[in-house]
Amino acid sequence: MDIPTGKKIYFASDFHLGVPTGKSSSDREKRIIDWLDHIREDAFEIYLVGDIFDFWFEYKHAIPKGFVRIQGKIAELVDSGIPVSFFTGNHDMWMFDYFEKELGVKIYREPIYRVYNDKKFVIGHGDGLGPGDRGYKFIKKVFAAKWSQWMFARLHPNFGIALANYFSRKSRIATGDSDSQFLGEDKEWLVQYCKEQEEIEQQDYYIFGHRHLPMTIQINERAVYINLGEWIHYNTYAVFDGVETKLLEWNEKI
Repeated sequence: MDIPTGKKIYFASDFHLGVPTGKSSSDREKRIIDWLDHIREDAFEIYLVGDIFDFWFEYKHAIPKGFVRIQGKIAELVDSGIPVSFFTGNHDMWMFDYFEKELGVKIYREPIYRVYNDKKFVIGHGDGLGPGDRGYKFIKKVFAAKWSQWMFARLHPNFGIALANYFSRKSRIATGDSDSQFLGEDKEWLVQYCKEQEEIEQQDYYIFGHRHLPMTIQINERAVYINLGEWIHYNTYAVFDGVETKLLEWNEKI
């Protein structure tokens, strides 16, 4: 697919709306909306690459309270003709069809492959990819199972959402440990995943979230891995201008 001249594709992830406090989450939501208003002028497509919410579960007739501003903004963008795609992350994997039906977004649960202006992209949240982390991979399979979703749905929303929010507040991103240390390429599982994938088929860009640390790493002469960071500490996002993809920081004064 060719991008029209002057248009761009935007990528962001790990907003973690809901933590660490209601006030900070609300301020962050407004900051994200300011960013969305800014990029709508030249956005050809927007990818929100997982963990938009620190917890999300859709009951048959109920969703978590709050976050109405970002939902309204996304609906407004989609209605204006800008495609918005959501990737489920490890914190909001229990997103089902509400956003598709009500907001018009496309939901993805696995990495996808796209080609824009002859540049090849792999886009995904990033959790559970690469070697290692077997404990999390097992838990992810359990949480993704229909039976576990059915069981959680049996809990009254007042109890189920409160319980999930309790554990959410104890997460690393909520308590201030945002994975700020680079572990080295041999221990960065997503770097290893990119290298493994390059042995199968060459790409130009691997765009992931999950890791929380903003990173741009050259995988080989052609391929680049970009981790989008998060919006509690960094306010970072990536943009493809039709030629190259860069990792940038949102400054509200722009």
